[in-house]
Amino acid sequence: MKFNSMLRHWSSLLLLSGVLATGTTYAQSEAPECIAPAKPGGGYDLTCRLAANALQKTGLIEQPMMVSYMPGGIGAVAYNHVNGVRNADPNLIVAASTGAAVNLALGKFGQYDVDDVRWLGALGADYGAIVVKADAPWQNLDQLMKDLQTKPGQIVFGAGGTVGSQDWMKAALTAKAADISPRDLRYVAFEGGGESMAALLGGHIQVFTGDLSELRSHLESGKIRVLAALSEERMGGPYAEIPTAAEQGYDVQWPIWRGYYMGPDVSDKAYQEWVNKLQTLSKKEKFAELRKARGLFPMSRFGYDFENYVKGQVAQFKELAEEVGLKQ
Repeated sequence: MKFNSMLRHWSSLLLLSGVLATGTTYAQSEAPECIAPAKPGGGYDLTCRLAANALQKTGLIEQPMMVSYMPGGIGAVAYNHVNGVRNADPNLIVAASTGAAVNLALGKFGQYDVDDVRWLGALGADYGAIVVKADAPWQNLDQLMKDLQTKPGQIVFGAGGTVGSQDWMKAALTAKAADISPRDLRYVAFEGGGESMAALLGGHIQVFTGDLSELRSHLESGKIRVLAALSEERMGGPYAEIPTAAEQGYDVQWPIWRGYYMGPDVSDKAYQEWVNKLQTLSKKEKFAELRKARGLFPMSRFGYDFENYVKGQVAQFKELAEEVGLKQ
């Protein structure tokens, strides 16, 4: 009995290794599936579940979409898996974000680059923000930038990420818009937005580069002043009075987009079918409600428009990373 069990075990291993070795002959998912490249509960999980729930509730998919998790390397494990194993699966989409573009720019996805998947579309976004205490000496972004030009090392920025992270990129791009080298910034890294906000309110940092959605509960407290939203245009609702950086003369935007990609060898037909599904979904009133409930703002880029957008972002991030010595 023990011998038969061992034989079945080894047969299973051999079959699995054969499937993995063939790559494109991997047993493709028959039902739609979304891979979240992280553990449950984070932004990638939210991105997959937004698509899964909205597509089903609007009748755009016949079968429920399965959400699976593949943490590792802040997206690198999933990116490599899709390229090496699920490269032609027409039913598989993978959650991605601006963070994936940053990591691709920094070469953190191994041998694969931005050209090695098919970028599908973005269904929503959050936006960066430049935040100071209510009693800070700067009433607008221009005043902060002028002070930063004369004494960059004396103004302390802080956010929930190390040098090279998304939050650092917001500070670096804002500085560059005022012809200030990111190398001259004084930046303190924290574990997350909550810790960063506490540091701002406690006077340990003077400028917090956060996200609009995480500021909502603080806007009515009277304890902070948002100098700029890093969005294309002003957001509505509680954010309507916050000016953009662009309208103050500084051409910097930071959308934290929530989107999806597919394997590199997916057929044009399958790719376009998914593009059409997401485009149709983005126009549904029910989807707008689901997106808002998840704290996201509208963003609709699909197909080759989205692909060009992501590639442009990666190129910009590479240039910035090289400038400050993060990438050779």
